[in-house]
Amino acid sequence: MSVSFKRVLLKLSGEALTAEDGIIDYEYVQKIGRVVGQCMKEGAQIAIVVGAGNIWRGRQGLDMDRVRADQMGMLATTINALAIQDAFLSQGVDTVVFTANEMPAFGEFYTQRDAIHALESGKAVVLGGGTGNPFFSTDTGAVLRAVEIQADVVLMAKNIDGVYTADPRKDPNAKKLDETTYDYILSNHLGVIDMTAASLAMDNDLPLYLFGLDKEENIYRVIKGEKMGTIVNNKVKESAQ
Repeated sequence: MSVSFKRVLLKLSGEALTAEDGIIDYEYVQKIGRVVGQCMKEGAQIAIVVGAGNIWRGRQGLDMDRVRADQMGMLATTINALAIQDAFLSQGVDTVVFTANEMPAFGEFYTQRDAIHALESGKAVVLGGGTGNPFFSTDTGAVLRAVEIQADVVLMAKNIDGVYTADPRKDPNAKKLDETTYDYILSNHLGVIDMTAASLAMDNDLPLYLFGLDKEENIYRVIKGEKMGTIVNNKVKESAQ
């Protein structure tokens, strides 16, 4: 096997899939599908959790009831999941959608056993609906599903190329970290990863790579073992930060 990780949970940022003139850049998602298909041919099993920042976030609901606003966000992730499935299928990648809540017309109801079976059967697995509960981000949903399916790593492909000491959009002195710990992220309240997701990954000793999705090839490069973005785990060399 030529990949560095056997079973991968890939978290795709909704914003990273956004077209300049629309909600979803379908052609770009097709490119991601080709890369995922190549990774699978080389031995990787890949499950995907997708965000919904390109459509709707619960906190956009302002005066809305938070539960209903978050439910809208869960539905938005399912829209993205279906777009991913369609784009992947067009590239010859056998893909199944699982949803956190029962929506039989759109996807299979998620269970750990069925998701693992699909992965072991050579299918790409797309997980829509987040955790199925309000008040939890899709970052947390990604880590939760990674723990459940016994993934080797979480790959978070975002519209930022790594973890910084501060928000680089606000602090010009922010420095990118090649490697850091969950404890550092939590202690410094770094918002690049949801705090609940960071805590859950830390408790389960689950490594995470955060990298930019400006190029779809980045997914392949990380799965092949190339060091890019930021590695987050429970132990880090003192010189890394």
